[in-house]
Amino acid sequence: MQKNKRQKQAKILRTFRKIHRTSGALLFVFFFIISISGLLLGWKKHSGDLILSKSRQGISTDLKDWLPLDALHTNAVKIFQDSISSTHSLALDRVDVKKDKGMIKFIFEQGYWGIQLDGASGKLLHIERRRGDFIEQLHDGSILDKFLNTGTGLIKLVYATIMGLALFVFTATGFWLWIGPKRMRKEAVKA
Repeated sequence: MQKNKRQKQAKILRTFRKIHRTSGALLFVFFFIISISGLLLGWKKHSGDLILSKSRQGISTDLKDWLPLDALHTNAVKIFQDSISSTHSLALDRVDVKKDKGMIKFIFEQGYWGIQLDGASGKLLHIERRRGDFIEQLHDGSILDKFLNTGTGLIKLVYATIMGLALFVFTATGFWLWIGPKRMRKEAVKA
């Protein structure tokens, strides 16, 4: 009776070990990318402008003193064309208003570029290469949606689902591979 139970436990351990090893081998590259990009994202605010540029300070935090959004956008586009590229797309990914800093960021879709302007004067505060955005898209898989121009986020969803399930499987099988032999030894001592 005891021998059958032990054989059954050993078989379960072998199955879990095989699942753990196979899924690890199949998803190694993705786990590597997620771990390195996650580490970099954790450090982005402490990278000294390398991964994430600091938000520069404008002259006024009162929105009444600011130029109209259209004038600020026109200024950002002119700076982009003069300083970065006259051939890149001028499509915006987003606009970040930092009222407490008196600054507005225009973030362009192509090339991960951002332009920080003083909200009141419209003067250039900083031109940034948004490496953090690239790393974030690499981390969550949305870079493939961007590259393939899906517009739906489907690849990101599938990627996140696969990696989330894989992490769950790794955790469950890893725990069982740790606790299983301990239980078997404990039962063997009892017998």
